[in-house]
Amino acid sequence: MSEDFRPLAGIRVVEMTHMIMGPSCGMFLALMGAEVIKVEPPQGDKTRNLTGMGSPFFPLFNRGKLSVQLDLTADAGRKALECLLATADIFVDNFRDQSLTKMGVNAAGLRRKFPNLILASHKGFLDGPYKERTAMDEVVQMMTGLAYMTGPRGRPLRFGSSAIDIFGGLFGAFSAMGALMERKTSGKGRDIRVGLFESGLLLAAQHMVQFELEGTSPPPMPERDFSWPVYDIFETADTRQIFVGAVTESQWETLCVYLRLDELLTDERLQTRMDQINARGWTIPIVAKAIAEQNYGQLLENFERLGIPFSPINKPAELFEDPHVLRDGGLVHSNTADGRTFRAPALPFEVDGRMMDASGDLPSIGQETNLILSELGFSPTEIEAACGPVKATAN
Repeated sequence: MSEDFRPLAGIRVVEMTHMIMGPSCGMFLALMGAEVIKVEPPQGDKTRNLTGMGSPFFPLFNRGKLSVQLDLTADAGRKALECLLATADIFVDNFRDQSLTKMGVNAAGLRRKFPNLILASHKGFLDGPYKERTAMDEVVQMMTGLAYMTGPRGRPLRFGSSAIDIFGGLFGAFSAMGALMERKTSGKGRDIRVGLFESGLLLAAQHMVQFELEGTSPPPMPERDFSWPVYDIFETADTRQIFVGAVTESQWETLCVYLRLDELLTDERLQTRMDQINARGWTIPIVAKAIAEQNYGQLLENFERLGIPFSPINKPAELFEDPHVLRDGGLVHSNTADGRTFRAPALPFEVDGRMMDASGDLPSIGQETNLILSELGFSPTEIEAACGPVKATAN
């Protein structure tokens, strides 16, 4: 794994976030080499305590960060935060503006005090009629038409990931790194705001542009007009499911030859790709019947050999057994604050032919408080006052 690719080494990020969007921005910056200091209240980020489908949020999106505990309801805590921000290059948040103001933080005040600081603020909506609305990933999926496009007509469905939150955090990191590049020549910071709704809107853009260009509203994906001869999920002889695609003339021919569907190859009604697409109503049942006569493993092996696009219908847990996921560098190991180890996917790019080392452990609440505030010149008494009623974890 590539351990020497740390382009943000020497960059300090102060982060006040919760849930996914803001924390994912800080995680991306940390994995690129930045020192990310997560500021937590005395009781810790409430995301630490989520259960069920929320239980992976904190460990996944807070890897590789440091934790400083500050009581921002107290003057001592606010003073410590101000001293910390004076040493920072980037400030990341995803709280509502009103909540930040109550904590003694607002964009105008930070810009006056720290003109070189880059503010990467993650909000539900950007400036406009919906600016003050409360947003979450599911709300945005519904508003942007993504839920409509995912489920059958009349049954809008969110897709199976907090993808818009993560996408928004990625744009936060992307824009913050752009501001860092600009600051090298301008010497000034920037006030960046990333919208969750606007991030979802970008994901829905392909359907919006189709309407702009064709004048018709695209149907939900399960009912869409297909652009390829075969692009479907089929059942095998051993009752497994498999996705198969044939999107080119050569793939159509290869699939038909393999499945011994010579009648489709020689049929005069199927001599062009458009012919094959328009005939899907009667050709897909024929393909389905041929696939249903073969076992799942046999199909996987032969489709791989023949270069036919295919995929098993995996559950996320099954990916821990996938040989490609398990290749060197495909998964990274991290440790929670209470000593549990978990694996997560590496960042999806290689550097000089090697996967990124995207590992990182989780801090306990306030784990680095004493170390970092001492470096800023705070005495033990001042640190205790800044931390609040719950004592920070000692190093």
